Amino acid sequence: MLDDVHAHSGAVYLLAPDEPVLEMAVKAGLPRAFTAPWERVGLSAPLPVAQALRELRLIWVNGEEQMAARFPRIAVVLPYPFALAALPVATPGTVYGAIYVTWPGSRPPELAEWEREHLTAACERLAWRLERVDAGNLPLGPDPGRLTTRRTAIAGGTAGSAEAARMAARLPHGLCALDLHGSISYMNPAAAEMLGVPAGALIGSPLWAAVPWLNDPMYEDRYRAALISGQVTSFVALRPPGDWLSFRLYPGSDGLSVRIARARPLAGTGHTAGMPARGTARLVTISHLLNLATALTETVGVQDVVKLVADQIAPAVGCKALVILGSHGGRLHVLGHRGYPDEYVIERWHGVPLSEQIPGTHVLTTGVPAFFDSWQQLERLYPKRQGTQDGMASWAFLPLIASGRPVGTCVLAYAEPHPFPADERAVLTSLCGLIAQALERALLYDAKQQLAQGLQAALLPHSLPSLPGIEAAARYLPATLGMEIGGDFYDLVPTGVRAAAVLGDVQGHNVTAAGLMGQIRTAVRAYTTVGQPPAAVMRSTNRLLIDLGVELFASCVYLRLDPGPGRVVMARAGHPPPLLRRPDGQVRVLDLAGGPLLGIEAEASYPTSEFALPPGSVLALYTDGLIESPGVDIEDALAELGELLALYGDEPLEALADQLVRDTATAVERPDDVALLLLRAVRPV
Repeated sequence: MLDDVHAHSGAVYLLAPDEPVLEMAVKAGLPRAFTAPWERVGLSAPLPVAQALRELRLIWVNGEEQMAARFPRIAVVLPYPFALAALPVATPGTVYGAIYVTWPGSRPPELAEWEREHLTAACERLAWRLERVDAGNLPLGPDPGRLTTRRTAIAGGTAGSAEAARMAARLPHGLCALDLHGSISYMNPAAAEMLGVPAGALIGSPLWAAVPWLNDPMYEDRYRAALISGQVTSFVALRPPGDWLSFRLYPGSDGLSVRIARARPLAGTGHTAGMPARGTARLVTISHLLNLATALTETVGVQDVVKLVADQIAPAVGCKALVILGSHGGRLHVLGHRGYPDEYVIERWHGVPLSEQIPGTHVLTTGVPAFFDSWQQLERLYPKRQGTQDGMASWAFLPLIASGRPVGTCVLAYAEPHPFPADERAVLTSLCGLIAQALERALLYDAKQQLAQGLQAALLPHSLPSLPGIEAAARYLPATLGMEIGGDFYDLVPTGVRAAAVLGDVQGHNVTAAGLMGQIRTAVRAYTTVGQPPAAVMRSTNRLLIDLGVELFASCVYLRLDPGPGRVVMARAGHPPPLLRRPDGQVRVLDLAGGPLLGIEAEASYPTSEFALPPGSVLALYTDGLIESPGVDIEDALAELGELLALYGDEPLEALADQLVRDTATAVERPDDVALLLLRAVRPV
């Protein structure tokens, strides 16, 4: 398939037998280190192969910009120019998996029709072969140890290869060959001399591990860029003490050719020598961390950030416990923690002044990370700090800097002594930059939610008054999308031996709607208190809303309750009709006369209707958020609400309120706010 469409890498995924997961079965063109984060892919994952299988169609991504816009997790881990196609592997009756193939970023931006046909035909052939294997009860599964590479023949055979090696040895430029893993498979004498390492010590080792002054993630990134993008890349590096070398990488289907030459020093170019890498696993670790870090963009609240760091990132870096600290009022605050069995260890951080000389405050105020290989090193640098040993052996205190300011400190604790070489420090520091951005968003989100909840609580009654002859219960539920605030309201106002009940819905579920709702509720209460009848209360409120000039409408239902004779006078302004459950269990929809929405017509009138409310009756006032749901007919939803009221109407009113908001169509996902007010007529004691 790769040869037919001139692609340079790809992989086949098969569905796992008992779980909604795609497992990489075979791959070609790239080392396992590059594909490790995606060896197992959930079917719901926002990745091309999963989308191709879900939608059973070809997915085409023509470069960096599209990848960043549509699949940001891949773009963050592999920020290089390359194109990708993903297709399902399926017969008309069975889905087996999916494949992806990639091309260099220099290819045309559109997938040609002949390429599409070749890819589709190859996937169909593979699907039919898998079906035959499946029918024969032969095992189907991944082969994670296998890496298929495509070899390019060398012109001239063995004699030609020997002559090519002699020719390369005579050249003044350094030449070396790297396989797909970055290991050196050939090097001429000039290259060994320039690198300052004997050729025998280089062959078979990754260039970044064998040459200490090349052990820098920046240089390794150029190797990844060349291999994935299929484009020539280059960089300049300083060989201590003062020799500058130019490296130019030429990618191929089975590795890279590297040309090394002497270069002039570059003004302003800095270099930090890293420690030798501890084996080739480091590249896998970096890829995994970057892949996990992209998931931080999907977190919402602070506890989401803490959970993601604890569940995914902490195991990847090998730490035993973690704490995320923030600051408020000049003191440390513990935002979340995992892994410490003794809560006291965490509590001693909470409330510590930022002026206290401990690592957590110092890192937060200075923005400089701190790494401690041992308890003795921590005690030596911070002898005055207060606290007891936490059972850990090494610590990394990492500042969380977002938008140029510190938002917290991430403390990673290791159960065993853990040195922190330069490359690992760089990875941890970069990773905490992403954690900081997620934490900043989460702190802002939580603050908005607290503000919304506090405002909503302040605008609605803290409790319902106790009235003779009337029991009452109310519920308010915010929309599940957006801020937890809206324009739905309810109130119960005592007026001597009578009472007034009101429930309304201001257009929208945002701060503006909530503010207007507060004004309307206050106005209704004021008009009721001065003794206006129901029709006049509605007219006055309508006029007020128009005078405010906010261009928002509101629906409302207003009841004057007279428990003694058991009578109710109702006025409605474009609001859904209340439900009345009689003592015999029959439910009636009170779709009686009413007027238009409040805020539309200045001279609107609101006719009233009167009906009986004998003891044992239950009135249900509600906003449309309780019965409106996408794909559900409004009449069916209203009928369902009536059935629930008939079925559970004899239960205590609080239990009935819970039952109605729990069992309606909007119980799980609410596109709008919900307000519910229940009134039951009882015989006065």
